[in-house]
Amino acid sequence: MQTIGFQAVGILFLHPAGQTTRANRTIGPMLLVVDIGNTNIVWGVYDDRTLAAHWRLATDVKKTSDEYGILFANLLTAAGIPSQRLSGAIISSVVPALTETVENMLEQYFHQHPLVVTSDTDTGLILRYANPKEIGSDRLVNAAAAHNKYHRDLIVVDFGTATTFCAITAEGHYLGGVIAPGLGISAEALFARAAKLAKVELIRPKTVIGTDTASSIQAGLLFGYAGLVDTVVRRMEQELGRSAFVIGTGGLSSILAAETTSIQKIEPLLTLEGLEFLYRRAQGAPPPTMQV
Repeated sequence: MQTIGFQAVGILFLHPAGQTTRANRTIGPMLLVVDIGNTNIVWGVYDDRTLAAHWRLATDVKKTSDEYGILFANLLTAAGIPSQRLSGAIISSVVPALTETVENMLEQYFHQHPLVVTSDTDTGLILRYANPKEIGSDRLVNAAAAHNKYHRDLIVVDFGTATTFCAITAEGHYLGGVIAPGLGISAEALFARAAKLAKVELIRPKTVIGTDTASSIQAGLLFGYAGLVDTVVRRMEQELGRSAFVIGTGGLSSILAAETTSIQKIEPLLTLEGLEFLYRRAQGAPPPTMQV
């Protein structure tokens, strides 16, 4: 259950550290992947090509490289992962103020010089954007992961601070997409401008027609946003002239995707998968196509 209108605070484990597969790990190198978003930073550690552990933290541009270094070192320790096993790192960042901070942290505390994803990174895609440098690295990573996994016409919907839609052809052409305000910041704007409306939990109301203020807001946020997604996807397919396979990802994908009629598959960890894929590709040893 999530609360709309409040930024995430502290650490939210996507799975308990105790569930990492310690007993089955081989003693080999591990890869650190970092997705720096405007609301959250998602960290993951890959053991070979298996995601061994991952965490979601609130983005805080005021934190120093030392603070992030100590925090992440503690997370590794809690998960039973020796930092000495880290042999590589890759970053996707849409927060320029934090990119250098995390780079410095990785070099100082873990002796890793990370690969930072940009529009110049070899993603395996042909970018048809007017100015590729304007494309967020998270969108490129998602598109690369989805294309590598499915090799078909795709629309990737990422529910983050902004909700983004990306169109990718079966041949690997990144055509562009749509950027809309995210559900969280839309709700924040509503609460900030309407003094009598209280912040509510993002849960599915029993009915579309709300019988009190809280359920009315929940219906507007959840069903209204689902309608936005379905309409944008339909119009994108009309422009493409054909249907596409629609993937949902991002922090709110599991909540919102179920209310849409257009999203066919939820891939909550698509960005981490894409970072692992791009790192292996950059090393000259692309991983095999992912299992669907």
